[in-house]
Amino acid sequence: MVRAVIGVDVGTGSARAGIFDLDGHRLAMAVRPIRMWHPEPEWAEQSSDDIWAAVCACVREAVAACAEPPDVVGIGFDATCSLVVLDGEGRPVTVDPAGDDARNVIVWMDHRALDQTARINAGGHDVLRYVGGRVSPEMQTPKLLWLKETLPQTWARAAHFFDLPDFLTWRATGSPRRSLCSLVCKWTYLGHEDRWDDAYLRAVGLGDLADEAHCRIGTDVGAVGSAIAGGLTAQAAADLGLAPGIAVGTSLIDAHAGGLGVIGARLPEDGAGGAVDFDRRLALIGGTSSCHMTVSPGDPRFIAGVWGPYYSAMVPGLWLNEGGQSATGALIDHVVRSHAAHADLAAEADAGGRTVYQLLNEHLDAMAVEQGVPVAELTADLHVLPDFHGNRSPRAEPWLRGMVSGLRLSAERDDLALLYLATVQAVAYGTRHIVEAMNAAGYAIDTILACGGGTKNPVFLQAHADATGCRLVLPEEPEAVLLGAALLGAVAAGTHADIATAMAAMTRPGRVIEPAVGAVRAYHDRKYRVFLRLYEDQMAYRALMAGGGTEESLGAQGFHRPVDVDRR
Repeated sequence: MVRAVIGVDVGTGSARAGIFDLDGHRLAMAVRPIRMWHPEPEWAEQSSDDIWAAVCACVREAVAACAEPPDVVGIGFDATCSLVVLDGEGRPVTVDPAGDDARNVIVWMDHRALDQTARINAGGHDVLRYVGGRVSPEMQTPKLLWLKETLPQTWARAAHFFDLPDFLTWRATGSPRRSLCSLVCKWTYLGHEDRWDDAYLRAVGLGDLADEAHCRIGTDVGAVGSAIAGGLTAQAAADLGLAPGIAVGTSLIDAHAGGLGVIGARLPEDGAGGAVDFDRRLALIGGTSSCHMTVSPGDPRFIAGVWGPYYSAMVPGLWLNEGGQSATGALIDHVVRSHAAHADLAAEADAGGRTVYQLLNEHLDAMAVEQGVPVAELTADLHVLPDFHGNRSPRAEPWLRGMVSGLRLSAERDDLALLYLATVQAVAYGTRHIVEAMNAAGYAIDTILACGGGTKNPVFLQAHADATGCRLVLPEEPEAVLLGAALLGAVAAGTHADIATAMAAMTRPGRVIEPAVGAVRAYHDRKYRVFLRLYEDQMAYRALMAGGGTEESLGAQGFHRPVDVDRR
């Protein structure tokens, strides 16, 4: 019987479970969809009961799919940084004005708390230095403030406010432990000082959370991967089809699990036992959104518009800087599916057992051959600003909107293919913008270790290598987020001494994609300048529409340029 660990990943649209041996080789996996509601534009809600049911189903299915029954010794959970609300009996409490208690999760991507976000950021609170200078509507304090102000009955009924990863470990163990990862990255907990900033909570209107000694937001805070006392409860074991008492590791946010699954892999230049040069590495986790993870020892690095620095939030003992794009896979899907040529393309893809993206990639290859140019250069006259859902990094401007320049009076397959390519390139330029901001603060990134859904698309991968000028390294295990979650179970079970040891033992590099040079590189440099100019143009349009055309008039509307983070 193979000793194994389970990784559970709850993403935006599905729950997944993977079974891995202690060397990080995947034995089986399963996926189940989860439901989402969109009651208003830019709102997104889920059900924690629905999520737990999907988790249990895919764990059972994955275990059953193993060639022989595994001896499961540990389990780890990761999930999106969504807000879960429960009452004193652990029952769901509604987050929607309609009052449906089943809908008790505000999804990470939900932007209902824009007003609360603006008011918090206007306060200039010292704690904001550790979130890149500004809190985001995707973080939890703006969402909590929205609940308090908009749904006072929910606020009064709520006994637990969980980040979704911590809800999962609570369901598994009965322990209200919060992950240092969740609290530091999304709740403004000061991990390097092991404390909440009560002055901040009171200043923004959440003082009752401080007055009640943080009992609703977390008093037991655990290091990443640390074992939760008691392990899997009998009830959770029955739900999951596992044995009671199995070790459960303190959780991670999903992107951070992906970071563990790739960032510590040994590359040829590291040697067999040499130290990993983290300053040169960025972990790119691409899915519905994209996250860009870097870690460093020593002093914290403050980067305007880049989340963090967060202490021990991903790799214990290291500072984490986290860039991100709020919509990447979701943006590409939106652009493709909303195009007039999509219906015919989708029908052809279904008939042939292919995907729409495979057909689009082949169509781009044919267009490039016909025009006698590299694929990248097909978009010389078509440019996209990808901030359809705002900008997370490095501008930290959730009010930004997308732009397209170069449309023509046509909606044929050629037009869809070009718009798709221009959008993928724009996403890659967003990554380049983040890399430049990080390098300006002391990193020397020349290698991107990539995982997630976007890495299944060769056009996405090559665009990121070419646009950034960085070598792209894919993991040997393509389900690196699941593997990162499984690492938590391995550390909790004691099969590996700590996170660093587990990364070294269970993660390995795979295929390498080198960036283009010469004319193609120069082409991307020019398009990147257009990418930056599109932002300036949008700000100019807003200034004109504000009436006065001044920075002050924009600021009065809630539009701000990124602040320069105090580096004291």
